Amino acid sequence: MIARDLRFSIAPMMDWTDRHCRAFHRTLSRRARLYTEMVTTGAVIHGPRERLLGFDAAEHPVAVQLGGSNPADLAEAARIAEDFGYDEVNLNVGCPSDRVQDGRFGACLMREPAVVAECVAALKAAVSVPVTVKCRIGVDDQDTEQALDALTGAVVAAGVDGLVVHARKAWLQGLSPKENRDVPPLDYGRVARLKRANPTLPIAINGGIATIADARAHLAAVDGVMIGRAAYSDPAILLDVDPMLFGEAAPVADPFAAVAAFEPVLARILEEGTRLHAVTRHMLGLFNGRPGARAYRRHLSTFGTQAEADLATLRAAVAQVSRLEQVSDAEVAA
Repeated sequence: MIARDLRFSIAPMMDWTDRHCRAFHRTLSRRARLYTEMVTTGAVIHGPRERLLGFDAAEHPVAVQLGGSNPADLAEAARIAEDFGYDEVNLNVGCPSDRVQDGRFGACLMREPAVVAECVAALKAAVSVPVTVKCRIGVDDQDTEQALDALTGAVVAAGVDGLVVHARKAWLQGLSPKENRDVPPLDYGRVARLKRANPTLPIAINGGIATIADARAHLAAVDGVMIGRAAYSDPAILLDVDPMLFGEAAPVADPFAAVAAFEPVLARILEEGTRLHAVTRHMLGLFNGRPGARAYRRHLSTFGTQAEADLATLRAAVAQVSRLEQVSDAEVAA
């Protein structure tokens, strides 16, 4: 099976990419592939599945990211996820957190390509949707040429449908998970070499990519790009995804239109008993770079966290941007 279109995806981020975040991001791009945050096999098998895996049909295409190293457990969790309707199963071999290491999954599995291959083979046997792996270029003192080639060779032999490579090492000793996102140097060239050596394997690149223009440039060397923090801190960049990467019109014209389009979705979420802040925390950066962006964030941070906050609260925050943009335009005209 050939992996799905890898051209653009939004990275899974723990404690962040919940279903509200995905619903909002889908308002900004029809074509971006969305991911769940990493969920462990134990949580999927024994935990509250609807809360962990539930999603709206409008989120498609959407992938589930699993964390684990036991092939049988991964297979069971993947079957459950496929029954929920996910379009892809992704195995995390890149997360460097202590909790993940203690559970023997995530980036520490870079040292055990044979185990990763067993996991991929079990996943492929369990589900009909594409199975992909997200990894680093190596961990700690590994030689990144040897380590990444060894992992890639193992998972290709097991039938993997695609690879997403964060172009940094993970340092499991001495760096925090946050530091692991910034401190190890980026090596985009290593990922490009991997693609040249594996021309038929779909490969996407991740790490430090901040704009859709940068993403498009990377597509000269790889099949796809995954953007993480930039999509959360400045979500309006996602309005460029469909026109710049897929040659299609964006779903909405600008951040103001995005809020208007998202309001019916938000209304349904609020009717289910969710607090406004649980959703608008994903929208705080929407107007970054525009006059009034700070006032917008301040209004939502002050009033959006209150129990009675509702759609009117969001509209009032957006009005701050509109008002200050008009003032700015008037000053320029004068």
